Amino acid sequence: MRLVIERGELLRALGHVTSVVERRTTIPILSNVLLKASGKKLEFKATDLEREVMEEAAADVSASGAITVPAHVLHDIVRKLPDGSQVEIKRDGEKDRVTITSGQSIFALQALPPEDFPDLAAGDLGTTFELKANDLRRLLDKTRFAISTEETRYYLNGIYLHVAGEAKKKMLRAVATDGHRLAQVELDLPKGADGMPGVIVPRKTVHELHRLLEASSGNVSVSVNDSKVRFVAGSVTLVSKLIDGTFPDYARVIPQNNDKELVLEKASFTSAVDRVSTIASERGRAVKLNIAPEKLVLSVNNPEGGSATEEIAVDYDSEALEIGFNARYLLDIAGQMEGEEAHFFLADPGSPTMIRDAGDEAALYVLMPMRV
Repeated sequence: MRLVIERGELLRALGHVTSVVERRTTIPILSNVLLKASGKKLEFKATDLEREVMEEAAADVSASGAITVPAHVLHDIVRKLPDGSQVEIKRDGEKDRVTITSGQSIFALQALPPEDFPDLAAGDLGTTFELKANDLRRLLDKTRFAISTEETRYYLNGIYLHVAGEAKKKMLRAVATDGHRLAQVELDLPKGADGMPGVIVPRKTVHELHRLLEASSGNVSVSVNDSKVRFVAGSVTLVSKLIDGTFPDYARVIPQNNDKELVLEKASFTSAVDRVSTIASERGRAVKLNIAPEKLVLSVNNPEGGSATEEIAVDYDSEALEIGFNARYLLDIAGQMEGEEAHFFLADPGSPTMIRDAGDEAALYVLMPMRV
């Protein structure tokens, strides 16, 4: 194997694939990236056995071949080379070493045989559909903050992606919950997605996909079956195993009869919560909302750190209500909102509250109260 590639192209591709490579692993080949040169391109593949990322870049290939080399070491080498430089990658077949040459710099890396590299992407994935990268990024953005990190409830450690709605109006819906809060957002069902199974996309895959989508503006192809999902955005392909579990019946926790509506300006509310929660203890993070007609008083009382209150004007004409929430959860939800107003639908101090974004009818949030 022998080729020459521009440093920027090599760095871009390595940046996409090395993010799934664990820095510490008991299986040596999982620390490596598979390089495969043929025609006029160099293909890259990296995996942690749960996820696999593939990328390709233009290269001047003089001898085809494949090899695996330490991913993070190669990435660090290329990162430190001068901008615009040409990089030659050559395999020494006898010693199973790879030589990387750029200008006066020469590096020799220990290699492992490509035949030993695991393949996650094999097989047909059944349902395939396309959607805009911006739409997929929106589904992830507005729900991923609510993914549970509690490993014992593994079926909550991802985003539940599924078809919802009635026959006349079907939607592609994303839901995440950690038991304290729930985020749901949906969009019109893409063509070809009707037969897809409901799947739980793991947290790590969600964050990896979100990172890859930041540089993508076109369409994303999604292929899915009961055990795997594949996302293709431009020249990058991400394949992931799915969480093997049953997502709970989340519709049961979405309140239907909360008749007290509180309308407030998102910016002033967010700032007030942020200020008063400065006093809150790290463990509790509780902020009390004292809601009365036309006004909302936010307060925090920390026996060890003092107290804080702040009053803001709101639109509310039901009976007075006191309810407590985790301040960080309130800020997380407010951070996803696009409109200037937030609508809180409340019942009583012990029942879940539904929150809607005036700027996005397709999103809703549910927040469990805290004792304060």
